[in-house]
Amino acid sequence: MSQEMTRDATNHDLVARLSARLGPAGVLTQEADMAPYAVDWRRLFPGRPACVVRPASTAEVADAVRLCRAAGAAMVPQGGNTGLAGGAAPDASGTQVVVSLARMNAVRAVDPVGLTLTAEAGCVLGTAQAAAEAAGRLLPVSFAAEGSAMLGGVIATNAGGLNVVRYGMTRGLVLGLEVVLADGTVVDGLRALRKDNAGYDWKQWFIGTEGTLGLVTAAVMRLAARPRHVATALLAVPDPDAALRLFTLAQEELGDCIQAFELISGLSLDLVGRHSTLTRPVEPAPWYVLLEAASSLPALREAAEGMLGTAFERGDALDGVLAESGQQAAGLWALREGITEAEAKEGRGVKHDVSVPITAIPAFLEAAGRALAEGAPGARANAFGHMGDGNIHYNVLAAPDHDGDAINRLVHGVVDRFGGSISAEHGIGQYRVAELLRHRRPEEIALARRIKAALDPDGLLNPGKVLSGQILPR
Repeated sequence: MSQEMTRDATNHDLVARLSARLGPAGVLTQEADMAPYAVDWRRLFPGRPACVVRPASTAEVADAVRLCRAAGAAMVPQGGNTGLAGGAAPDASGTQVVVSLARMNAVRAVDPVGLTLTAEAGCVLGTAQAAAEAAGRLLPVSFAAEGSAMLGGVIATNAGGLNVVRYGMTRGLVLGLEVVLADGTVVDGLRALRKDNAGYDWKQWFIGTEGTLGLVTAAVMRLAARPRHVATALLAVPDPDAALRLFTLAQEELGDCIQAFELISGLSLDLVGRHSTLTRPVEPAPWYVLLEAASSLPALREAAEGMLGTAFERGDALDGVLAESGQQAAGLWALREGITEAEAKEGRGVKHDVSVPITAIPAFLEAAGRALAEGAPGARANAFGHMGDGNIHYNVLAAPDHDGDAINRLVHGVVDRFGGSISAEHGIGQYRVAELLRHRRPEEIALARRIKAALDPDGLLNPGKVLSGQILPR
């Protein structure tokens, strides 16, 4: 019997066992049905799964994992499949099982006094946000894909987004987890505790590890009080140094009311203007800052106006607009959120999701620009991102003859010089595996492999993602 025939027979037997346990709604096998699960959002990594399982409960997840492990079948956990690093896409072997958590989508509880929300992994982030809002509270995680990203994927990738400067990354908002391990064991740690110092904080092993150590099935998330007043401003600034001074001023004048501080290059808004009907309400400039502050105190707008007045007096802001309504604020954010789509319409882009110390951002941008001009003449840097937390999306608009891998090495080399990270919020997935091995210290990679070997000794959870090569033997 050929290897392909043996594989098909093994797949058929596993699919039959999974179908018997999960029922007809729980297993997809037709190519057309599996197509949405078989490729990543950016369509860089097309795959071919053996099947897609869609468990409806934690018990079904555990049983599916046991059946896959018994058959030696690799599993690829998947939420909303909105990631940008290919971390939730199967390979093209036809042997991997996609485990979609989409049917586990309940919001189990909202506690407006204890400020917690408990939900299943397949709950869409926007749905969880709406549940918190209905209780008068705020789930602070927010980014462009929140209408389709699912909570389990948000946790598995330690998603960042727009409000990190005030509320931190997802990691800091997770109070408790329920996880299915590689052998099917269910670990229930759904505790709504702000303080729990009893032993290892094991939930951290599964946050940001992209489903390579276990499958998140439910979580307790920390909520925040919902601010009553919001001030949103778009400012034209002369350079990143002025933006950094503006950030310092905003910290001094608005303190922890700042929930977003975005740096946007002139090229970014040029692209938005070229490829959409959106128009900028300020004069053209080399750089822009989109700032948002929120508070329950009524004096927020006056404080924001005073801070902006000082920025104009100092010359750190050249022009600007402070939104007069929620609709106008949404229009300012539409400019920021339209950058990625406009960039895609412009042509080929080599994307970088990097972070450096906040005070190093101006020097990093200057050094990266010089390196790009020398190493990839004609390429254009489209830089924008979350200056308030040190995260810059340093995307490069490249010509067909530009070497994308060479551009990656060039940009990431500059990141190293400033003590930064090659992935601030998008994760490693399969897109940045080689770069992670190049830029992380060998001792860190070895430690990660030891953890992987301990929790997934057979290497069946999302293989080829985050780490490459063989895990350590047991």
